[in-house]
Amino acid sequence: MRDYREVGMRLRAICQGERDEIALMATLAQELFASFDGFDWVGFYRVVSPNLMKIGPYQGGHGCLTIPFDKGVCGAAVRTASPQLVADVEQFDGHIACASSTRSELVIPVIDDAGMVRAVLDIDSDQPDFFTPADIDALTTMMVDILIPIYNAEAYQAVGV
Repeated sequence: MRDYREVGMRLRAICQGERDEIALMATLAQELFASFDGFDWVGFYRVVSPNLMKIGPYQGGHGCLTIPFDKGVCGAAVRTASPQLVADVEQFDGHIACASSTRSELVIPVIDDAGMVRAVLDIDSDQPDFFTPADIDALTTMMVDILIPIYNAEAYQAVGV
């Protein structure tokens, strides 16, 4: 089991007060990638228009530049607004093979208070059956604490609060 406590505390301290989405995503991706052996690719796909995500900050090899909502594990996370834990990507119907080394994948949707998916955190491993429900819980908590507040603040500013 991976210990996210120290990484989470470090990220919360580094990101405190930052309001820029890209800066936060870049910092999260880098810290997660560097902190855990077995994380082969860590990055974000941002919802940029109805039914389309584009790559955001990431660490690792090249990722897919765009992902439609109806494709892959990331698309499933957006469509269902729920985390996707895939033990064996070869068994996931419609998996997008951005990297041939990927064996398992975890995707966490970043959902604002209005219930809108704004992005997904995508983590690939070159090891099969690498992720667990504990990873979902810890990473979801990080997104709630660090990234989601900027979207909620954005919504409040839009209505003049």
